Amino acid sequence: MKTRVNLKPGQNGTKKFVEKYGDTLVCVRYRYDAEKRKQYKTIEIIVSESDWTPPPSRFSDSTLVSLKIGIKETSAQAQVRAVGGRWDREKKFWYVPYGCIAGTKLEKFLYIETE
Repeated sequence: MKTRVNLKPGQNGTKKFVEKYGDTLVCVRYRYDAEKRKQYKTIEIIVSESDWTPPPSRFSDSTLVSLKIGIKETSAQAQVRAVGGRWDREKKFWYVPYGCIAGTKLEKFLYIETE
């Protein structure tokens, strides 16, 4: 099944759901199943809300972390270079301050040694 359209509340195609669900509506998705030749309209709503304290970050923003990026992943390497990362030829890791990659797609390359 493939999702083609993901609409935010208030856009065309969401108005009747905004009327029904109000601020609890997160999005409306149009999904398509080619095998069954069906279109599905799904909604995402908030069903509960509670206080939450995020866990403390594992690294401070200035901590130098190592990233393991594949040789063919040139766009990720360019992103690391753009934020000041440096390559260690011997260890084959990129090193960059954690604050430069926190919350980005580069975080998935973070290499953490397991003991």
